[in-house]
Amino acid sequence: MKLASYLYQGRKSYGIATDNGMIDLGRHLGKRYPDLKALLAGNALSQAQELAALPADLNFADITFLPVIQNPEKILCVGMNYAEKRKEFDQHNPAPTLFVRFADSQTGHASPIIKPNRSVEFDYEGELAVVIGSAGENIAREDALSHVAGYSCYMDGSARDWQHTWFTAGKNWRQTGAFGPWMTTADEIPDPHTLAIRTWLNGNMVQEDNTRSMIHKVAELIEYISTFTSLHAGDVIITGSPGGVGKKRVPPLFMKPGDRIEVEIEKIGHLSNIIVAQERREIPAPAVH
Repeated sequence: MKLASYLYQGRKSYGIATDNGMIDLGRHLGKRYPDLKALLAGNALSQAQELAALPADLNFADITFLPVIQNPEKILCVGMNYAEKRKEFDQHNPAPTLFVRFADSQTGHASPIIKPNRSVEFDYEGELAVVIGSAGENIAREDALSHVAGYSCYMDGSARDWQHTWFTAGKNWRQTGAFGPWMTTADEIPDPHTLAIRTWLNGNMVQEDNTRSMIHKVAELIEYISTFTSLHAGDVIITGSPGGVGKKRVPPLFMKPGDRIEVEIEKIGHLSNIIVAQERREIPAPAVH
């Protein structure tokens, strides 16, 4: 089952993506579960599954995709988690490298990704996203995958010249991370470490690997993270990018307005976005009384 969040006629909703369009779960289940995060928190995936045979309510052309989970409590990102990426950046620390994203740094499938106007090194990173379905802390590795609701594609846009000694400033510009188009539920992905992952920039493949190349596997990451913070339904773990990033190419290859960036993960989906320039927004001065 593939579950997406979207706008339809100005109304936020969520649904099941099928070959013929979207089954609008907001219409059928919205009084009990107003969004996908609430559906997961209510342990109600089985209720959604019961509706999966209904005819589609909406055409894809009539909706605007939102990030799969629009307002996760936590977005935890893993750096340097593929062997080739670690070689590119000459990284040797054996512990998982973690940083955070904020919810407003995300956008959905087919929506613009905004290139920060103060960056000249806006890089691409195609990644597997893990969506937590059931809460927990101190989760044992052998139980970890039972806490996963599903998996999605993520384009973790990175302003390299703003990462400095840590990643936060380079990862949280508004609308620089794309998340979608949907979450494929975990029952369809029994092993998240057998999946081809590829990234294209303007139709040219720039990253290609398999999730089996992850150094820290999904279950290990959940165990590690849940030792220091509780995980809740709708939390997102972004598991790291393969090698081939623009920063380490000769010459470097960075994204610019007008570019198309795509991330495809086997059995999960194909995420596609256009890069646009950031508009300068003036922050009004406080009123003087």
